[in-house]
Amino acid sequence: MKNETLPKSHATVPAHGEGQQHPIRLYLKVWAYLFVLSTMSYLVDYFHFQGIVRWTLIVTFMLLKAGLIVSIFMHMAWERLSLMYAILVPPLVLLVLIRIMIIESDYVLWTRVIFLGGGG
Repeated sequence: MKNETLPKSHATVPAHGEGQQHPIRLYLKVWAYLFVLSTMSYLVDYFHFQGIVRWTLIVTFMLLKAGLIVSIFMHMAWERLSLMYAILVPPLVLLVLIRIMIIESDYVLWTRVIFLGGGG
């Protein structure tokens, strides 16, 4: 059966054994972005940033690089939305639960300090 007789949704599905072909230019561009982000991350230490500014910049560059790697090199940008949710939502839920535990630990600490006369 020829592709012309198939509905449009079936005509775009690659045959068995064929994969998605992405232009090499895309990968080179992402590689260049990763190189620039890594250089900027290195420059944070080179210019001796300290404190919250240093860690904010390092974590920001790290997350940007991880996002590029996951979306392009691991082909997440071309996956179905349900698969993206299955991969991305659990770590986000864990971050929310960790934040709740941090808030709860502060509450327990101050309750012990106020009512028991010490933190430990």
